Amino acid sequence: MGRTLDDWMAEAAAELGIDPAVDTKQLLDLARVVVHGVDRPAAPLTAFLLGWAAATQGGDAAAVTRAAERIAALAERWAAEPTEPA
Repeated sequence: MGRTLDDWMAEAAAELGIDPAVDTKQLLDLARVVVHGVDRPAAPLTAFLLGWAAATQGGDAAAVTRAAERIAALAERWAAEPTEPA
């Protein structure tokens, strides 16, 4: 059997010297909302901002969850707003 996403997350975390206990489904859902509600390139950049925000606000899984919830709500608001014609 091949490597899994969970394997990647565990190995990448070990490489970075961190032990995140985060909800990967929540993070993937956030990326999906950002891709569809904002723009595809915004997903990895948003993940970066989320990590930075979580690090400055305690750095634990709860900080990640709080930041993810806030940014998901923002992306949903963006998706709901009408866009101006080009």
